[in-house]
Amino acid sequence: MKTIGYAALAADKPLAPFHFERRALRDNDVAMEILFCGVCHSDLHTARNDWGWTQFPAVPGHEIVGRVTAVGAKTTHYKVGDHVAVGCLVDSCKQCDQCHHGEEQFCRNGFTGTYNSADRHTGAMTLGGYAKHIVVREDFVLRIPQGMDLAKAAPLLCAGITTYSPLRTWNAGPGSRVAVIGLGGLGHMAVKLASALGAEVTVLSRTADKKADALALGADKVLISSDFAAMEHAANSFDLIIDTVPVKHDLNPYIPLLDIDGTLVIVGQVGPLAEPNTVPMVLGRRRIAGSLIGGIAQTQEMLDFCARKNILPDCEMIRMDQINHAFERMERSDVRYRFVIDMASLQD
Repeated sequence: MKTIGYAALAADKPLAPFHFERRALRDNDVAMEILFCGVCHSDLHTARNDWGWTQFPAVPGHEIVGRVTAVGAKTTHYKVGDHVAVGCLVDSCKQCDQCHHGEEQFCRNGFTGTYNSADRHTGAMTLGGYAKHIVVREDFVLRIPQGMDLAKAAPLLCAGITTYSPLRTWNAGPGSRVAVIGLGGLGHMAVKLASALGAEVTVLSRTADKKADALALGADKVLISSDFAAMEHAANSFDLIIDTVPVKHDLNPYIPLLDIDGTLVIVGQVGPLAEPNTVPMVLGRRRIAGSLIGGIAQTQEMLDFCARKNILPDCEMIRMDQINHAFERMERSDVRYRFVIDMASLQD
């Protein structure tokens, strides 16, 4: 299948139109026309080769919503015309214990990412959702619930599941106290989801200028992290802290905020952090953990939950040819709170 997308051709080059071919349909594949694709910080990091492992040309995009255009001979769950979605995963071994537990993101043999990842069958690098079409193994295709806004659904495939998974893993719900560090693309979804799950939600922010937004998104409180007295008073206040900050930062001000057996979960920064002081961890049996998206079953659970609760990210729609400007704005944190590309704007 011939298609067109936008690709990063080098780390120091802007994304540009890129013609390429999708693989022929396998028996267990679903082909789709991409209608919308969210823009994630991971896309920016990959295009800039910030992590050092980008293979060029790279077509980013792993928050994909589309319409089925063809199915393989042995597919059973989808038909032409269905509205479907694809997140960060497009394949795994499906044989190991983690895959059998429905946690394909922790596949013992390595999951296949939606972009910049080696195809398990051909070894070719996968190319993502900044494109008109994609072909994905049926087991990794998700169903969009009836009536859900297709454009706004796209960021749920990464920002949604990245924050939903730790909230579920650490049992956020009625009676639990959840704090969220950072109110960007991930943070605003963490607030909405934690609130919908019934938790008491506090946003941690360095300044008070996001207080109105935080409360409007569903937070119960805002704690100013630069206010030493307020932070000291808030010691032992939280069962769970979701840390969405996507750059190197200091965790030490936040660890004492956890109650005994509390957990701070990192979902933003991939890489080094400032050295933590273990004293409050040892004295309070507090934990620092990480979390990576969720499996396919949990991602479908998240989509269905969002449909029931009418939870959608706050989005700004852009054309495909605005992606480089969007990347520049993301670097300045100039978006509330997620860009979504309307793929109707991508012309052959």
